[in-house]
Amino acid sequence: MAASGARSCNLSGLLPAQTSLEYALLDAVTQEEKDGLVYQYLQKVDGWEQDLSVPEFPEGLEWLNTEEPISVYKDLCGKVVVLDFFTYCCINCIHLLPDLHALEHTYSDKDGLLIVGVHSAKFPNEKVLDNIRSAVLRYNITHPVVNDADASLWQELEVSCWPTLIILGPRGNMLFSLIGEGHKEKLFLYTSIALKYYKDRGQIRANKIGIKLYKDSLPPSPLLFPGKITVDHVSNRLVIADTGHHRILVVWKNGQIQYSIGGPNPGRKDGIFSESSFNSPQGVAIMNNIIYVADTENHLIRKIDLEAEMVSTVAGIGIQGTDKEGGAKGDEQPISSPWDVVFGRSGSEVQRDNILWIAMAGTHQIWALLLDCGRLPKKNELKEGTCLRFAGSGNEENRNNAYPHKAGFAQPSGLSLASEDPWRCLFVADSESSTVRTVSLKDGAVKHLVGGERDPMNLFAFGDVDGVGISARLQHPLGVTWDKKRNLLYVADSYNHKIKVVDPKTKNCTTLAGTGNASNIISSSFTDSTFNEPGGLCIGENGELLYVADTNNHQIKVLDLETKTVSVFPVFTSENAVVDGPCLAEKPKTLPKLPKSAPGVRLSPVAACPGQTLQFKLRLDLPSGTKLTEGASSCWFLSAEDGSPPAYSVHGIYQAMENGLP
Repeated sequence: MAASGARSCNLSGLLPAQTSLEYALLDAVTQEEKDGLVYQYLQKVDGWEQDLSVPEFPEGLEWLNTEEPISVYKDLCGKVVVLDFFTYCCINCIHLLPDLHALEHTYSDKDGLLIVGVHSAKFPNEKVLDNIRSAVLRYNITHPVVNDADASLWQELEVSCWPTLIILGPRGNMLFSLIGEGHKEKLFLYTSIALKYYKDRGQIRANKIGIKLYKDSLPPSPLLFPGKITVDHVSNRLVIADTGHHRILVVWKNGQIQYSIGGPNPGRKDGIFSESSFNSPQGVAIMNNIIYVADTENHLIRKIDLEAEMVSTVAGIGIQGTDKEGGAKGDEQPISSPWDVVFGRSGSEVQRDNILWIAMAGTHQIWALLLDCGRLPKKNELKEGTCLRFAGSGNEENRNNAYPHKAGFAQPSGLSLASEDPWRCLFVADSESSTVRTVSLKDGAVKHLVGGERDPMNLFAFGDVDGVGISARLQHPLGVTWDKKRNLLYVADSYNHKIKVVDPKTKNCTTLAGTGNASNIISSSFTDSTFNEPGGLCIGENGELLYVADTNNHQIKVLDLETKTVSVFPVFTSENAVVDGPCLAEKPKTLPKLPKSAPGVRLSPVAACPGQTLQFKLRLDLPSGTKLTEGASSCWFLSAEDGSPPAYSVHGIYQAMENGLP
């Protein structure tokens, strides 16, 4: 409810006065002139007979990062408040977060400023508090966030797009609105002058708001929101974008970490491995001991040389770009939120991969970085290092077109390449249109494969329906990978918490694994196993295994496509310890020594692929009337043919010791 003596309102009430202010600011030259114009505007708005007041936060809404629910007219009285209407899937909302972080570092609640995130979901999956909680952690949001799941505040204020900022005065009175991203200068100008104006009138209070950060209660984890994964088919290794830890892991197929590059904090630094840093890296591609990384929140493409143990920048300038054409040398070319990368060739006659294809989520396009001289379809010869747009107009659309520059994408987030005939295309997980699209490597034509609908402007055609072509429904897919062995495409249907499989010949899309529930059930079967917003996937072992970055479960899961079983990929943190999920910090355990009289059982040989997790079940038939003593430890020991304990057996021993079970 609105405060007494005020009238509830919507954003349209601000429009005439703020429009006049913004025209006047265009003619202002000095900072003093701009400050004066905003101060005069506030005098006018503050003098209105009735405030344009926001409604009170409805009772019963769920809150994050606070000790208790917040009231506009109690807790926020005496504060200048920035309401950030956002939805966590939106790249524009993600682009706005650094501006809000900078504002929070400049002014605190003691200065009279507070930012409140109002999460108004686009997708059904984004209405769930646990999923919002994961996003709050992933994007390091430290201010209060309210889950406006039914969009009640959004509708009452007539907010029309993500993101929208509304700046309030100390009485809950609306002062300014900013729609979209890219308004950092105005945000700081309006906020700073509002604080000064109301301090001059003694209306700012320095009281603290009770903040309780979700991230402070989390146990340590070897992986944190892993976004993407790829296989090095030559050296038997995996490369994992450990996104939440801001690092890249190079891991042997048995789970042992070979290299950990960057992290644990975000940064932007080239150089030797121990000094280099990343900021929420996503896509990774490896070839000849060289890894290319989509360093998403640094707006860079990075190069990791495993032999020289050096990190360098090959594209981007470190700040978000708005250029939708490109064509400059990579390290001079601004780019925007690259989300995935994959290797390709500029022609069938070329003998090696000389192009790095980039899913440029920030400008809704597909770009190319020339790793050597080459030619793109319908392009002249291009120099090595050139970085430019290949497909997509830059408009956020679900538009297919024979001319690649006239097609439209909506936050493309996953790429995979089928170089062989008859496919010869890039597969694109176009997340905000909830579709999978193809881009021809012959002429650049963009075509629909599955999901979405025919209206190119409708980005709300989502769901969870197996079907053919446009009758299939996906929900914000983030990853794709091509199975050359079976001529099938696997899709990380992220917000449906499923892995789906598409036959590009028939356009048939069906569920391969996952129940649709966001949880972490490890079952021996595909249909009973669960995921939580899987973000990336890749094929390994000649098409026998599918590795999945199960992002919100902080794990890599392994799907055996032959036996139809699911397991967790273990990650070695040291020679003697294995971790395959979140764990509390604890003292290292010592392996027990078994007495010579301990019985031994020899198992029949089992064929296994490198990296595959095997399941051993031990059943004890106890005499009638006997039971295991609760709290008493017992253990078993498993050794391989060479006498060494495999990774999974060590974990089994630890688990048995902890549970007091054999």
